[in-house]
Amino acid sequence: MKGKVKTLLFTGGGIHDSKGCGEVINEILQSNEALETTWIHDDMTALEKERLEPFDLIVLYYTRGEISDSQKNGLLNHIALGKGFVGVHSATASFRECPEFHAMLGGLFLTHPKPRPYQVSVADPKHPITEGLVEFMVEDEQYIMDYDPRVEVLCSALWQGKAAPVVWTKMWGKGRVYYLALGHTPRDCQHEMFSVLLNRGALWAVDLLEPKS
Repeated sequence: MKGKVKTLLFTGGGIHDSKGCGEVINEILQSNEALETTWIHDDMTALEKERLEPFDLIVLYYTRGEISDSQKNGLLNHIALGKGFVGVHSATASFRECPEFHAMLGGLFLTHPKPRPYQVSVADPKHPITEGLVEFMVEDEQYIMDYDPRVEVLCSALWQGKAAPVVWTKMWGKGRVYYLALGHTPRDCQHEMFSVLLNRGALWAVDLLEPKS
């Protein structure tokens, strides 16, 4: 891939402070020298085929909302052709009436306990995204999801005695898909490990993350 990776950060929807979280996420992406980021807020036409064409990576922080057929097809086909996709936190609660979107992403939001401190464990320490990382604490909103058992879970956290995914990867056609469940508020997005996992996941999604060992 020549030059910087043209990246679309797409934010919006209700419930969450998507603009505040978007500001933090945009700062993180802008600090990554491999990326050239454009931020679009609450303009669903940004997901249509013609507007997605310049971008090699899509980062989405959105909650609920509706997606039209042209927007759905634009996004899903774009990723399937070999582009990267990163869904953050409420991405699994987006476009709930669109099963194709959730098939691409790998999961659908079901519920969450109240925000509280909890431990995130590294389920796969050999993956380049989690290589060298150890368990860490966050105070965030833990998402509980109905997820595709074929996703590769990289990080998890306990909920009612069972491990629930926090980070996963999967393929969609030729494209790479990464999901990071952290990031309920702008403060949560400022957690050091949120930045690490977002940056590593973004680079992995465009096949630029090299193993350290």
